[in-house]
Amino acid sequence: MEPSSSGWYAALGNRTPARRLSVDITCDYLVVGGGWMGLHCARRLADLAPNARIILVDAGRIGNNAAGRCAGFAIDLAHNPRNKHFAEDKTGNAEEFHVNVEGIRYMHSAVSDLGVACDWDASGKYHAAATDRGVQCLHDMANALPQIGKDFSWIAKDEIQSITGSKHYVSALHTPGTVLLQPAKYLVNLVAALPENVTVYEKTPVTGISTEAQHHLCETPDGVIRARTLCLCNAAYLTTSGYFEQTAIPVYTYGSMTRALTKTELETVGARGPFGVIPAESFGTTLRLTQDNRLFLRNVYSYARGFQSHQADVDRAHRHHQIAFDRRYPDLSHIGYEHSWGGLLTMAHNGGMVFGKLGTRVFGAAFCNGTGVARGVGFGKALAELALGKSSRSIDILNNRPKPNRGLPAWLTEIGVRATTKYRFLRAGKET
Repeated sequence: MEPSSSGWYAALGNRTPARRLSVDITCDYLVVGGGWMGLHCARRLADLAPNARIILVDAGRIGNNAAGRCAGFAIDLAHNPRNKHFAEDKTGNAEEFHVNVEGIRYMHSAVSDLGVACDWDASGKYHAAATDRGVQCLHDMANALPQIGKDFSWIAKDEIQSITGSKHYVSALHTPGTVLLQPAKYLVNLVAALPENVTVYEKTPVTGISTEAQHHLCETPDGVIRARTLCLCNAAYLTTSGYFEQTAIPVYTYGSMTRALTKTELETVGARGPFGVIPAESFGTTLRLTQDNRLFLRNVYSYARGFQSHQADVDRAHRHHQIAFDRRYPDLSHIGYEHSWGGLLTMAHNGGMVFGKLGTRVFGAAFCNGTGVARGVGFGKALAELALGKSSRSIDILNNRPKPNRGLPAWLTEIGVRATTKYRFLRAGKET
């Protein structure tokens, strides 16, 4: 149970009550998890098997789950501006780019063909710097991008300040290919647009899984689901379902969002229009001005013991977010935030990913290790195709990626994550 709602989800207004499972049912495919992977796995199953009965369950409300708590960047090529040598793995970058672009294209087909409204904005992203260290990170990125054949453009100080309306930034790079969207709006509207052979149940956690000859028996609080084939798209919780145990590094990231700004307040900001900024230094602050005129900021990472965040964690992040607001918009920051929240990000010690067949009629995908929107969609689409016996380049790429390894004891991992995140946050300085 999250201590606070995602601002993206809250901005949608009052929602109808969740449809919970209350009876025993049987289906051909059960998808567990209604995030980027799970929703697109269910959609693709329905595309390819229109006569199959498909059930999707989520433990919470879709759009207010981990997927709806992100920053809303569907990124085509994730790269690490701290690492001068990320361009050396050209094959890895090309493969990642392929999966991410396939994910973005599948999302776009939902927007164009199914009418899924989500404030889709294909204007790309800005990597912006506020310090000398940040500028050096931009130069490292600028040196690497041509080596992997990716376009970018330098944005001068006056221009990035005009784009964002903030005098905080001194330089930036623009990279095309990234799409900005309202994540909760996309997820909620995609649920409504799924084919008729998909039934969605929210606030329906799977509490136990057993197997008989022809079906998997999945227990929920108020009913049992007998599924011929099981697709686990439940992120860190996949590791509590009998697969890849003790491999997850659960990390929370935190965001805050203002109410919709008034016309006068927008003039105070002075931005040209909606934009998305990625920090040049990776532990800096992500910033967006949304299409409904809200400012969104994200920074602060913390270890999530038991995959949970608490109100004290949100409150601490909120205080850091206010400092970031003060730095960027000192004439407006007195308005504060309407919402602050956290979202779970699952990583592995070795950067490994879960994808593929996990057992008899059991398939799974998890551990995006960041870039969860585009990559998660690509994972979910490919997993459905694999479950139906299809082949593709994405399936081959994902099947060949390293699997998560069993890491250090949880207590030691927690110490390491907390120390590392605190050091890197402090080192980022005014980039935060």
